[in-house]
Amino acid sequence: MPKRVDHEERRTQIAEALVRVAGRRGLHAIGMRDVAAEAGVSLRLVQYYFETKEKLLLHGLQQLTTGFGARIADRVRAVGEAPGPRETIEAVLLEALPTDEETRTFHLVYTSYAVLSVTDEALAAQPFIDGPNAAEELVAGQLERARDAGLTAPDMDVRTEAISLLALSAGLGTSVLVGQRTPEAATAVLHHHLDRLFRNGG
Repeated sequence: MPKRVDHEERRTQIAEALVRVAGRRGLHAIGMRDVAAEAGVSLRLVQYYFETKEKLLLHGLQQLTTGFGARIADRVRAVGEAPGPRETIEAVLLEALPTDEETRTFHLVYTSYAVLSVTDEALAAQPFIDGPNAAEELVAGQLERARDAGLTAPDMDVRTEAISLLALSAGLGTSVLVGQRTPEAATAVLHHHLDRLFRNGG
């Protein structure tokens, strides 16, 4: 009896291969044949599941953001059963820093997607900013929770601070990626700004 194929698992396998090869060579430099070789499948199979490179790229973006969210959730769970607002925000900000191979790949490939979403019509038509918007809502919600609990200044503008923290994390991530500073130095800067926002460490 032939083995039953899990189509979603196969699509995930191919999308993960896209992310890996893009992390090594850059998103702009790869084609469907490169992804097929990385996944260990035929080009015909990649074309069967995704039809066009644009559809493959979109699924790769979904895979990238899904993995990012899962790693944030792992970080939050590692804190304990009832993580506070600061711990949750730290999980988001620190996971975006390229401190190991996995997070380096995420930062590099996600940045490449951001550039392509501006210059590629197919990607530009997609809601690329859904991910950044979700992160902003999460951080702003945690800051509001902290403000209501008296962990921050009572007049803190949670939206502005959330935008600032995420922009800071993204910029620090790029500075680590290009070798301007070490992951440890970038982490120290993030902690400095969180110490500024949270009273008594939050």
